[in-house]
Amino acid sequence: MASTETTDASVKDDARPGAALGGLEAGLDALESQASGRTPFRRTFLDKIFPPMVAVALVLVIWQALISLNIVDDPTKLPSPGEVWAEVENAWLQGTLLDYIWTSVSRGLLGFLLALAIGTPLGMLVARVKFVRAAIGPILSGLQSLPSVAWVPPAVLWLGLNNSMMYAVILLGAVPSIANGLVSGIDQVPPLFLRAGRTMGATGLKGARYVVMPAALPGYLAGLKQGWAFSWRSLMAAEIIASSPDLGVGLGQLLENGRNASSMPMVFLAILLILIVGIAIDLLIFSPLERAVLRSRGLLVKG
Repeated sequence: MASTETTDASVKDDARPGAALGGLEAGLDALESQASGRTPFRRTFLDKIFPPMVAVALVLVIWQALISLNIVDDPTKLPSPGEVWAEVENAWLQGTLLDYIWTSVSRGLLGFLLALAIGTPLGMLVARVKFVRAAIGPILSGLQSLPSVAWVPPAVLWLGLNNSMMYAVILLGAVPSIANGLVSGIDQVPPLFLRAGRTMGATGLKGARYVVMPAALPGYLAGLKQGWAFSWRSLMAAEIIASSPDLGVGLGQLLENGRNASSMPMVFLAILLILIVGIAIDLLIFSPLERAVLRSRGLLVKG
């Protein structure tokens, strides 16, 4: 008799809405855990690697066709892919190819880190203090729209032809973007989060660390990506305009050397290296960070 009552009670418990919802949640969790498994390499290759390879191959075919069909028959205007590749081999054999890249990349990354250290607290200050926002918020927006090349002549006059001038140009180009990105992210934080944080004692620096910054992370990350783009463009402008033996030869200076020597293969080599470095930084640093943020918020949709 007791066993019959127990069985009946368990049946009634399973029939309750809570039990049904629990089963539904368990099923959804199972589906989610299955979807989050490791993606096969074949799928990754077809979705992520193969399309860029096709695009690059198509560009090379069109490029070579312009030369072979005599659509552009002046090599001083458009060199062939083979001539550019010969320039790559020449720089590699001379041991200067990696030096060109490292000179610019080291400057760009160090300048970006300095801009990050300045732009982050500045953006937090502008976002959280009304007087500061009213005072310098419009100035930051104006500086962000100012072309980076405009800072090169005054930086040379102020600091001379040295690395300090390069870093000053990078900071003036990148700090406004990083600060404005953080301000935009903080402005999009739901007020409920802030009230909940204050209720739990997260105020002041503790609230900024545990509530504001995590909630503003997507907008902040977008500002970081834009800040890096401004850092890289600012550095290229500085290297093209300001040349000195003490500064070494970066990618911008390589581009200017090609122009001075009327060497289109060298010009195209510099352009391709600048492009490749920009893409590599995005793929190796910012894209994984963006995916991690989206995944932590359940926003990463897998095709």
